[in-house]
Amino acid sequence: MAGSSHGHTPAAWTGVTIAFIGFAVAGLFMVMAEPIGFWAGMVIVALGGVVGAAMRAAGLGQPKDTHPVPAAQVSATAKPAGVEG
Repeated sequence: MAGSSHGHTPAAWTGVTIAFIGFAVAGLFMVMAEPIGFWAGMVIVALGGVVGAAMRAAGLGQPKDTHPVPAAQVSATAKPAGVEG
């Protein structure tokens, strides 16, 4: 993964940071037994995904042409591992 710069973009960092904050908020309120706060944290987690996708659409994500598709996925005759014949 490191060779393809997977996740090294402003969109990825921002989305993951927001989702992590939401996860921490949800965890805190779960321990405090406050369902409203827990669900607010889950909304923040989802917001991280939305913000990351929006930033990627705005051009701040990894370009699609930098992710080559492996030949095994392109070939229609490829068989699953362990299948003979």
